[in-house]
Amino acid sequence: MLCQRIETGSNGTTFVAVLSFKDTVELELTGPTAEPVKGISQLPARESDAFVRLDTGYFDLEMCRGTAQGTGSSKWGLRHFSTLDEGIDLLPSGNNAIGGFYGPFFTPENGLVNPPEHTTVDIEVVEQGPVLHHYRMHGVVPDGQLDELKGKSFTIDWWFSHGTPYFERRYQIDDFQTVINGRSITNKITVGDEFEGGRGELVFDRFEAYGGTRYRTGDPYAGELVAMVGETLAESTSTQPKYAEFRELLAGDLEAAHWDLYWRLFSAWENALTPDEIRDRLGRVRAASHVLADLPTRPWSLANAPVDVSSAPHATIFPGAAAKTAEFHSRLGRAMVWWTSQPSGAFQIVQRRQSGWVNWGTNGENECPELPVGVTIKAAYGPFGALWHEIADQLETPPTVHVS
Repeated sequence: MLCQRIETGSNGTTFVAVLSFKDTVELELTGPTAEPVKGISQLPARESDAFVRLDTGYFDLEMCRGTAQGTGSSKWGLRHFSTLDEGIDLLPSGNNAIGGFYGPFFTPENGLVNPPEHTTVDIEVVEQGPVLHHYRMHGVVPDGQLDELKGKSFTIDWWFSHGTPYFERRYQIDDFQTVINGRSITNKITVGDEFEGGRGELVFDRFEAYGGTRYRTGDPYAGELVAMVGETLAESTSTQPKYAEFRELLAGDLEAAHWDLYWRLFSAWENALTPDEIRDRLGRVRAASHVLADLPTRPWSLANAPVDVSSAPHATIFPGAAAKTAEFHSRLGRAMVWWTSQPSGAFQIVQRRQSGWVNWGTNGENECPELPVGVTIKAAYGPFGALWHEIADQLETPPTVHVS
């Protein structure tokens, strides 16, 4: 059994190992090895801004710094992700990413969108050995319109271990308090994991929360936003060069366009529209969608079976609080399973066949963030569709370790 000595964050000597066992197991530490060992290795990078591409013995994944150029391919986070056995990249285009965080900083109220597109991160190597790699992202949120959200920094810790079907992360952000969707938000964020299967194809076509899914269908905000995109393209007299660029990018089927384009049109960072026009148009979107979201015609549904998200209006559902959730493919059996050390108060799940875009986000209606800062997120991926509850329980329950 190979053990890796941890270099940082411990007052004493600490080792980490990966093993599988039932009941109890006793290990005897024998000493350093001079033999070549098989563990996590590095692969040639694909993206120009890649920090590292890893073969973990289970995953092939690439972590990127981002370029802050405002396009889908500018994002920091995991921009390629597959298992070695399946060999199917869940992010083949490099235009989406696992691990971005959004609200409350990147919301219409603050005039900013998509932090993985509009900022970069520095990445620190904390641990790098055959058993465990630990990286820490450091970033600064660009200032938006709300004074209480200016000057904020963040770190994101990522852990990858050899041969395991899961990885782990944790987000830390400077303390903040603001109001989103009419609610006070103190140190809560939206984390977004994206996946893509190409137009007409879905990597995952079902969602389920542990113990049953409580949810509302449809996304009035999205509907109002898409309508406003169309109205803006038809009526705006903006002479900004960026506006002309967006008109060209959104000239086709709006439903099949990259979702980020909708937000970017109204981003103060992009400067496609004047600040006054952005405030006016998004003010109307928010006012209408906030009313529509809570109408009696949008009742809560209670499901004890997986939910077919793509058949819902806007291919979107908003589930309630949960700590263990999964998205999976009903025919192929592949599944991504998430466990959070504290429940997120709500989720936004999108499985949009028109573009092939799938999203797992820790926000409620109208971009309201619901995941407490500092929460540990463990995500497992593999052929777990039929046993994802068992996988979620394993993520939740670590072994008890002591020195005899």
